[in-house]
Amino acid sequence: MDTNEKFLYKYLNNASPTGFEASGQQIWLDYIKPFVDEYFTDAYGTAVGVINPDAKFKVVIEAHADEISWFVNYITPEGYIYVIRNGGSDHMIAPSMRVNIHTDKGVVPGVFGWPAIHVRDKGKEETPKMENIFIDIGARSKEEVLEMGVHVGSVITFNDELTELNKKFYSGRALDNRIGGYMIAEVARLLKEQQVELPFGLYIVNAVQEEIGLRGAEMIAARIKPDVAIITDVCHDTTAPMYSKIASGDYTAGKGPVLTCGAAVHKKLLDLIIDSAKKEDIPFQRSASSRSTGTDTDAFAYSNGGVPAALISLPLKYMHTTVETASKEDIESVIELMIAFLKDFDLNFDFRYVK
Repeated sequence: MDTNEKFLYKYLNNASPTGFEASGQQIWLDYIKPFVDEYFTDAYGTAVGVINPDAKFKVVIEAHADEISWFVNYITPEGYIYVIRNGGSDHMIAPSMRVNIHTDKGVVPGVFGWPAIHVRDKGKEETPKMENIFIDIGARSKEEVLEMGVHVGSVITFNDELTELNKKFYSGRALDNRIGGYMIAEVARLLKEQQVELPFGLYIVNAVQEEIGLRGAEMIAARIKPDVAIITDVCHDTTAPMYSKIASGDYTAGKGPVLTCGAAVHKKLLDLIIDSAKKEDIPFQRSASSRSTGTDTDAFAYSNGGVPAALISLPLKYMHTTVETASKEDIESVIELMIAFLKDFDLNFDFRYVK
């Protein structure tokens, strides 16, 4: 296994829930350090590698590091644990899933329990919802739970790891959006290996707290004050059963990155990215966003008086599950497209719509 793939597995298999991203950020930063001139972090854990830090013109490529998770919300006298969401965690997939509860004493394993099929009323089958999903850590009392180091506010992640399907797809939890962190790190590595000299400062940003409202991007955009920002995140592959292409669009994992048109996406910047894709014969798909993209693109676009920003998305199957699935070819295409754009970009380009 190549060094970059070892990094991918180590990074994806590590738990980095929203607000608790530090361990994953350290893995990411340790990998990227040899490829950048300097780096820094902010108070909440966003990590940034910088190429050409003295350059006046600043270009950001960005992904977010956090994954959805749960918080302990209530511990029953009998030792069962009820939860609230930390980000958009899916209650429907919880029953029978293994979990890790992260405590000051270390990781405490648990399971989301569920009553056996034999005892459920077939006439009025109970469905999983936030009010009835619960975790069992093998304790028989609240006191025993507390003795194990678990308390209200302890953060919980699913216990699942990265795997491959048909040698063509990666599948696992937290591809949304640590696969983005992998892709921007690979951009830095390949620029270094190819000895590309950029005429501007490049800020490789791995932001925290996207899943609860783009908060890390808001903070770091104010600090960096970039001139241009390219964001990478995920979007839905809509080919699988139970997706509506009418409602969600038509996107296929394996057919290339998805380029978004929308108010927050600067049309001139989007056109430059498309030009680079066509020049390098990189396949791409198109999407449209109503009002906002719902990604860190919005945070950068509307920061600092307005920053030309664009979104390159990776089509993803089964978002916010433990089996998020992405095409290896698409991952490589996103990396290639970002590098192509950076090589092509003229820092004197005029982004004004009206002159």
